[in-house]
Amino acid sequence: MPDADLKPETLFKYVLRLADDQLILGQRLGEWCGHAPTLEEELALANIGLDLLGQARSLYSYAGEIEGKGQGEDDLAFLRPEREYLNALLVEQPNGDFAVTIVRQVFHAAFMVPFWRTMTASSDETLAAIAAKSLKEVEYHLRHSSEWLIRLGDGTEESHRRSQDALEELWGYASELFEMDALADEMLDCGIAVDAAALKAEWDATVNAVLERASLTRPMDSWSQSGGRSGRHSEHLGHILSELQYMQRTYPGLSW
Repeated sequence: MPDADLKPETLFKYVLRLADDQLILGQRLGEWCGHAPTLEEELALANIGLDLLGQARSLYSYAGEIEGKGQGEDDLAFLRPEREYLNALLVEQPNGDFAVTIVRQVFHAAFMVPFWRTMTASSDETLAAIAAKSLKEVEYHLRHSSEWLIRLGDGTEESHRRSQDALEELWGYASELFEMDALADEMLDCGIAVDAAALKAEWDATVNAVLERASLTRPMDSWSQSGGRSGRHSEHLGHILSELQYMQRTYPGLSW
């Protein structure tokens, strides 16, 4: 159970961060429907996106319970303004070519595997249960995207170049995944949160192993971007939300 001294709004905000990451990346992967390089991969990306959407739904539902203001998963997913989204900048970056999508997926999944594994020991029983289910899914996400990056990096001259370019393009967004701020530290002190900074070594080992097999060069740590956790986003998030939220904002209260 959550610590009795923990303010509900603090836990609410932490859960929203997790939910927003999964929702936005799931939306990005859904954009490949009808555009993936093969039918098999179109189905694979759609299924990964659905996994992430399922995780987001569980987290939004729990966030609504914590807040206690009658907001459900649809309200939190579709009716918040851009600055209230707390996702990492990495997940909102455009799909680019197939290599960009795969590199983004490797970065995210290599972080979420140890994250969800650690979260299974959370003192918050609901988050621990969500983590246990999500871990099985992201282990597949990591295996799938890693196999693709190895195939692309160690493939043709063109696929190698595009993969290396994708690494250089996205590398600076990965560091935000490991940031710990006052909110995360408070949650960690209560035994609820995961120490994201402590996951960096495993992430490095995982990514380095994939890059070595893919004959790709790890980029230099020359720049980094952050701000998503406090609602400061790139220009891309607004475009995602304009599509994601269209139906609910055009037809308020819409239900199937």
